[in-house]
Amino acid sequence: MNKIPLAYRMRAAAGTFLRRRMRRARREFLAAARVGCRDNQQAVLRGLLQLNHDSQFSRDRRLFPGMSLSEFRSAVPVADYELVRPYVQRVAAGEHQALLGSANRLQMFAVTSGTTSESKLIPVTDRFLHDYRRGWQMWGIGTYSEHARLQKLNIVQISSSHRRFATPGGTPCGNISGLVAAMQSTIVRTLYTVPSAVAEIGDAEAKRYTILRMALADPYVGMLITANPSTLLQLLDHANQHAESLIRDIRDGGLSGCQLPESVRGLMRKRLRANRERASVLESIVHEHGGFRPRSCWPMLGVLGVWCGGSAAAYIPRLKQQFDDVPVRDHGLHASEGRMTLPLEDNSSAGILEVQTHFFEFIPVGESESTQPVVLEAHELEEGREYFILLTTSSGLYRYNIQDVVRCVGFYGSTPILEFRHKGAHISSITGEKIAESQVVESVRTACTLTGFSPQIYTLTPCWGEPPGYTLYVGRLSNNPANHRAAAIAARDSGGSDGVGRGPLALTAQNNVQSEFAIAVDEDLCRRNVEYGEKRHTGRLQMIRVQELSPDAWKSFTNLRQSGSGGSAEQYKHPCLMPDPQFEEKFLKACGLR
Repeated sequence: MNKIPLAYRMRAAAGTFLRRRMRRARREFLAAARVGCRDNQQAVLRGLLQLNHDSQFSRDRRLFPGMSLSEFRSAVPVADYELVRPYVQRVAAGEHQALLGSANRLQMFAVTSGTTSESKLIPVTDRFLHDYRRGWQMWGIGTYSEHARLQKLNIVQISSSHRRFATPGGTPCGNISGLVAAMQSTIVRTLYTVPSAVAEIGDAEAKRYTILRMALADPYVGMLITANPSTLLQLLDHANQHAESLIRDIRDGGLSGCQLPESVRGLMRKRLRANRERASVLESIVHEHGGFRPRSCWPMLGVLGVWCGGSAAAYIPRLKQQFDDVPVRDHGLHASEGRMTLPLEDNSSAGILEVQTHFFEFIPVGESESTQPVVLEAHELEEGREYFILLTTSSGLYRYNIQDVVRCVGFYGSTPILEFRHKGAHISSITGEKIAESQVVESVRTACTLTGFSPQIYTLTPCWGEPPGYTLYVGRLSNNPANHRAAAIAARDSGGSDGVGRGPLALTAQNNVQSEFAIAVDEDLCRRNVEYGEKRHTGRLQMIRVQELSPDAWKSFTNLRQSGSGGSAEQYKHPCLMPDPQFEEKFLKACGLR
């Protein structure tokens, strides 16, 4: 099975000149970033002001090409989406130049969740799409250069439809990844095990099954790509739940495990042919390992392309365990609003700022509550400091505070290297402790290492009492057999009940595992956040409690969050910290427990 088919090797050879061109573009970007961060950023701002200079927004704000940065900042305040929402609504109604310049052609609207119940529509224009694709090409060629065998192998990429609905004027609304997939050339499409038509499947269960049916039938998968690492873990769980049906479909051909629209099924018929030999291989893997072992199913799997920063970091240890330490390549910081960073190496969420794409500004986290915060240019950042990132883009966003907190971890020449920390909204403070989501993720990770047990999913949220504190709701605390301390810690008597969930929410009786885990998280958080530690030691906050919830409860919560956000299942980011003081009650209702 280690012999790569001739057709795939010929395909790789045919792509030599394209890869060479992409490598040259990446080298040129890196050279420019090394010496010209400020010059590149000033050129980008001039270009964006020119691109949309004849829009109504530009006229209303008195924006003009060639204006200075100080003039630009005086004309446009640091803003959220509400600054442009009325203009976007007018564009959606057919008034293109309400926000966009006459030469800035609209392709679609990306749909993303907002802080309110109303979704946000982000214009995707020709220029925006060009920048988006260029960023992904630089990511891809960097990955291929470090993992050369990928050039001869296939990719399983999970994306969502760019045509979930349309505006009254007929402009498609959905996910930009779906548009990019639909625009691929015929030869590029042969790289993908799962065809772009699968993005049009609306039912999440049917979509998961279809992806697995095709992915498991292909032994020559070299890379798995999706935004959230939790998606890959969910796919693996789903595969093991439906192993018998999946193997039968691969053996007999077709797709019996789910119902699909005939229009979609017809487009995939050639990829659903019977393969008895492959089915036998998969059957042996399941028999030997008790389930689908990814490295056995795809022996040449070389890279997992997922986010690994912020709350996504919580899933990386389990992902590496399940996928036998396959290298993880972070996508870089990106959102529907735009790409922001380009990672340069595996197993790191840090990436170089994409200084030729958007105009970026930064507010130090300590200035976030100020009415007149200090605002910095990219070259002015300091290593080790954390900032809110602001974007001005070709889509008509101006000084847009996306509420992402990033840390400057170094510089590539003159351009900062940033890692995503957490969403600004994901900071909780009952008594002034200001817990960040990234701190929760790191403390839970430390607890996993110390105890040998790790939750498949978790959320920390405030709980009220005398004194108040926090509850860590978790999925099943599974044992990590690689940790030799697990058995000893699980058997050790903690000598108390503090930190253990009680009542109908706790699916297991009070036990040493929960107690040890609660203590480990609490103690690490005290060390990591001095204000939290001070509040704990003075009795103003009680110790963290741990409560296990059933898979069905978590599923109910996830489904409710997805349906209310306006985003797709692939966009969903599970919150590891929910700071809303009323969230515990809402959370339990969402789980069907109140």
